[in-house]
Amino acid sequence: MLKEKFTTTVIPALGKKLNITNVNAVPKIEKVVVNAGIGKLKDNKAAVASYIKDFVTITGQAPSKRQANKAISNFKLREGEVIGLTVTLRGDRMWTFLEKLLYTVLPRTRDFEGISTKAFDNAGNYSLGMNDHTVFPEIDTNRVDMIKNLQINVVTSTKNKEESFTLLEELGFPFKKTK
Repeated sequence: MLKEKFTTTVIPALGKKLNITNVNAVPKIEKVVVNAGIGKLKDNKAAVASYIKDFVTITGQAPSKRQANKAISNFKLREGEVIGLTVTLRGDRMWTFLEKLLYTVLPRTRDFEGISTKAFDNAGNYSLGMNDHTVFPEIDTNRVDMIKNLQINVVTSTKNKEESFTLLEELGFPFKKTK
């Protein structure tokens, strides 16, 4: 549904707004990267397995494990220890995930007033942090042992913040209203 909306209405609207005549030059979403830092859970194998299971449930794809590059004794961190999980979504999985995020997850978030307009980097990518993974409909809240955090990065083909904002706004991202 979101992919159809992008191809039928968003591409022509962006072409007009940004004065782009070539359809292939219109900005697009290239990928969505979902990250989670394991942090203090790295020693608890059951908690890590639970995190991975929830990650698979939310994204539909198994995460890759990110390891520490070097040992830091003050943080009780050894080289090679798993400290994070990441999933890169492209194609239909990306569109399905974004559709679920925009139409189901964000409206279910407590006290939701919109997402920040300040989370763009200089390359036009958008980062969204989620403090509670239980807002995803696939997660059974009765079986949750702890609340987990997620970082969602939307990588676009734009060159700046303004084009990226226009793209995401046309797609229906619920940004906070400015006063």
